[in-house]
Formats: sequence, C-alpha cells, structure tokens
Amino acid sequence: MSQTTNSPPVRLYNEGAESLLSAEMFPDRLSLLPGEGGKIQAAQRLRILWGQDMLRDVIDGRYRSVICGVNDQDNSHGIVAQLVHLVTTSQWSERSVTSYAKIFQDSVSVHAAHDKEPYILKYDLDSLLIIALLRPKGRDHFTLADLSRGFTTINKMLQGRSERRPVAAVSFLGARSNRLVDTDGAEPTFERVLGTMYDAGYRGDVYPSPQMWSLGDVPVFPNYPFPEGLERMRAGSS
Repeated sequence: MSQTTNSPPVRLYNEGAESLLSAEMFPDRLSLLPGEGGKIQAAQRLRILWGQDMLRDVIDGRYRSVICGVNDQDNSHGIVAQLVHLVTTSQWSERSVTSYAKIFQDSVSVHAAHDKEPYILKYDLDSLLIIALLRPKGRDHFTLADLSRGFTTINKMLQGRSERRPVAAVSFLGARSNRLVDTDGAEPTFERVLGTMYDAGYRGDVYPSPQMWSLGDVPVFPNYPFPEGLERMRAGSS
C-alpha cells in the first residue's frame, strides 16, 4: 500500500516575513495565473514580462533588440529617448533620433508616397538595436493595422538573424508620444495587441504598460496565446 507524502509548506521569505506582507497592503499589484500546459514547442508563444522593468533589463544586457515606436515630431516622452540616453555606447540622442525620422519621412513622401506604412527604422546603439515603427505622416497615433503591417515586416527582419535576438517589444499601450488606438478611437485591449503581434509572426517578449499594475483584481497570464479555457468561459462554459 502506497503511502501519501505530504509536501512541506513553501516558504517565500526569511524569518517568517510572509506574515508581515498582505496583498491588501499594496494597491498596485498583479495576480498571476499559470500559463497553458501541454506539449513544449519552440516559437509558439509570446512571453509577457509582468512585473519587470524593461529599461533595467535592457541596460543589464538581456536583449539585443528592442521594438518600439518613433515619430518625426517629438520623441522626448517616448521610450526611445530613454534608451538612447541610458545606453552608454550610443551616439544617438533624442534630437538626432527625431531628426533622422523626419529626414526619412520627408524622403519617402516624395519618392515612395504610395508605399504602405508604417516604415521600420533601425537605430544601432552598438550594444543594442532599436527597431522602430515610424508613425505614419500626419497622424498623432498608430492603429492596429499599422501594428500588424509593422510587425509583419519586423518578423522578416528577425528571421535567421540570431544576432538580433533575444528581442523585446513595448505594448504600445499607455504611450505618451506614440499612442495606439482601435477603430473606435480608444486604446485597444492588451489581448488585442498581443493577438496582432502574434498573428504577424512575432514570438519575442512583450512588456506590459506600467498602468497595468493597477489591475490586481483581474488575474493575468504569463504567455500568449492565453489558455483555451478563457475562450470557453467567454462562450458561457464553465
């Protein structure tokens, strides 16, 4: 007769600090659920970096490429400005990043006016490659269609280029310089953004926006696609 072995309790902190910490003490928090199980396969998911600081991870050398947005007017509030400032090997500045985007934008408007936007710009910071979606001329935002076309092109740029991986992308949500809007003029859901990136072939990491820390009452998943059970719940099944 087999004997059931009870596992010892899991302890997180030294000196019993678990009793000192309560989720109710922290209004900005997340509830993380396990991801989808099953067979392990390569290049089948987006990894969502909940709770991680993208800028710190980049400076720590965890990525060779970062995907974000850029415009030809003002990038002082965008992550691209923070990256060129923090990467010590960079010869770019926020002004030169914007100037290059403007020169490129003005050039293609003359010589390739009928090409489909957005265009993809590359900023080589020596230790890091910024792959930037150029915001379409005359607009103050990106659309999901822009995101789809842009990530389709980016996926081609990443294929077979091991020196450009690992790669991470911003979520394009909560942006101050290059906001993303849905067909109704409001920001799309994070799930719709993830689905757009995934359908375009992207399989790197994605960093949620800092504003998502306030969603502690809604559980989140660590990977995309989300578990099939979520779709069954939406359809009314338990």
